[in-house]
Amino acid sequence: MSRKPELRGRAAKLARLLPAGAGTAARTPFVLLVVLLLGGGLIGLLVLNSALSAGSFQLDDLQRDTKSLTDEEQALQRDVDAYAAPDALQRRARELGMVPGGDPAFLNPDGTVKGVPGAAAQQSSARTPVVRPPEVLAPAPSPTPTAVPTPTPTPSTAAASAQPPAATPSAQPSTIPGR
Repeated sequence: MSRKPELRGRAAKLARLLPAGAGTAARTPFVLLVVLLLGGGLIGLLVLNSALSAGSFQLDDLQRDTKSLTDEEQALQRDVDAYAAPDALQRRARELGMVPGGDPAFLNPDGTVKGVPGAAAQQSSARTPVVRPPEVLAPAPSPTPTAVPTPTPTPSTAAASAQPPAATPSAQPSTIPGR
């Protein structure tokens, strides 16, 4: 029973230290703090929601741009595939006056020639333009030709004659610019 008077004594001492209206005055900062925290939380949610909405609109724009660029890429790839098709390449080559090549010859690593090369056959077509090589456009050679002796073929040069002639530089300058 000794505790009750002691508690009463402590409560009485506290009651004497605090004024009568101090209970309501101590509650006011706490209520203001709670209201400010709730208001700040709501404003923070509003700002976060606005930022997410703006990001969503930007994402939609980027997805639309990606779709249009993907469609453009696919259209360009179809064009490339159409130009790279064998029949399209053949048609464009014929328009440029090119003809299919003849029989090929292959050079082995040891220097021997496998196969006999053949010349390409010129196909006549009314639509094929005439393309003249640069040598035809060069000035005509002098009227006094010089005789060049031709060597007699030996067994070692007979194999070399089966090879296609190597591209030798001509004595006449090329009329094509940059060459």
